[in-house]
Amino acid sequence: MKIKKGDKVIITSGKDRGKTGKIVRVVPDAKRIAVEGLNLVKRHLRPRRQGQKGQVVSRERLMNAASVALICPSCGKPTRVGYRITGNGKIRICRKCNAEI
Repeated sequence: MKIKKGDKVIITSGKDRGKTGKIVRVVPDAKRIAVEGLNLVKRHLRPRRQGQKGQVVSRERLMNAASVALICPSCGKPTRVGYRITGNGKIRICRKCNAEI
């Protein structure tokens, strides 16, 4: 996958279209990601011990990685990710400004 944990992304489709956030979880096999504070769903939790109350919590749900675009740290625009081969491996680059990501 071309995006990693900690990258800043913008949502391009769905109920949170246009919002930005940081990636908190990546599942490369399923090509899915979780973005901090976005695509929230309510989760009902039952009490664990006697006397404790059940509760409803909001959690980030996984979404398809194709539904987000990486925001370049240098130019600040949504962009696709490219690669440049160097002597010590591949580095990710911005397709708009050719800066390292």
